[in-house]
Amino acid sequence: MASADGKLEAIGMSTQAAARIAEIRPIRARVGKRNQLLVKITTEDGLFGWGESGMSSREGSVAATIEHFSDFLLGQDSRQIGRIWQECYRGQYFEGGRVLTAAISAIDIALYDLLGKRLGVPVYQLLGGRQREFVPSFATTMARDLPQLKEDARTLIDMGWDCIRTYPGSFDDSTVFEPHKTLARTAEELIAVREEIGPDVQLGVDLHHRYSVPEVAYFCALLPRGTLNFLEEPIRCESPEAYHTLRNMTEIPFAIGEEFASKWQAAPYIEQGLTQFMRLDVCNVGGFTEAMKIAGWCERHYVDLMPHNPLGPVCTAATVHLGAAVPNFSWAETRQSPVEKLGFHDPRIFPKQVEMEGPVYRVSDAPGLGVEVNEDVIAEQEFTHLEGPHLTRPDGSVTNW
Repeated sequence: MASADGKLEAIGMSTQAAARIAEIRPIRARVGKRNQLLVKITTEDGLFGWGESGMSSREGSVAATIEHFSDFLLGQDSRQIGRIWQECYRGQYFEGGRVLTAAISAIDIALYDLLGKRLGVPVYQLLGGRQREFVPSFATTMARDLPQLKEDARTLIDMGWDCIRTYPGSFDDSTVFEPHKTLARTAEELIAVREEIGPDVQLGVDLHHRYSVPEVAYFCALLPRGTLNFLEEPIRCESPEAYHTLRNMTEIPFAIGEEFASKWQAAPYIEQGLTQFMRLDVCNVGGFTEAMKIAGWCERHYVDLMPHNPLGPVCTAATVHLGAAVPNFSWAETRQSPVEKLGFHDPRIFPKQVEMEGPVYRVSDAPGLGVEVNEDVIAEQEFTHLEGPHLTRPDGSVTNW
């Protein structure tokens, strides 16, 4: 007759076998105006979870990395999420880098979705529980002239948004980028928008890391105090030293981090006070496992998260669960406002996704992420590679997109 201990051991072994990873499948598809790279992880018992990579226009590289990871992840216990993260990151000589962590992000998110479903709890419970009833968002206007900027801002404010982001008027369809001719115009537009919306609405501008230190310093000098609440990604993030120089040249708060691929990359920006809003992307920085570590580090330095969230419902759900579970949070990026028609959250493809009410995301209590994917419909979406613009200066030299 089997002992009680023997029965428990048998049950434990059976559960572990059921939770073993049976398949990891990257899915590339065109959704709306962009491509999305989803990952579906299925275990031996048929349960599955969804993840997403955020590395737009390099989906092929990330998908290939996920397939490499599959070679040693198949058969592993899907519940050992932290250990799997470490093995994916450290299991090769050349660890780290954006492609690797974008792949790790998708896998990590899918494993959390899977574990939440297995335990019957939403992902935020796995991250320590919900700390807020809803997750506020900021909305973006891509308007290219002042009348449309004002109209978009008024539309968003009337619908409840209290934080709005703009882009410079120089961001048009041209492949020639000349910042010197547009910075003054952008400053004038922002001053006019601030006058239009008043002091109570938060206003930011995304410079998309296209500029140099002196260009950004000149731009900031054109703005009266109080015009901007944040300046997003003004220069590239490879050099914290350059950001330190820029930080000493303006008092406007910085929102930096969507380029970060790890806690190590975020470290100097947190420790040296180089960012006032952390723009990490849970689909690029290493999934929930890495994002929660960075969030705690930010809390130590009184830095709030303002997550990058530019893609589809899986990315959005992950961002919302992260936002629900951390104390230091400002706004999540949304690309679902009434002034943007991007098609990233197509309900035919994603029949169940995080609900948005006006400017806020409601935190789902469904097990896992709370997202469903119609695999028949997504299989019908043709994937064609989308290359980002390759910009040049007027003299023909290459510059940042």
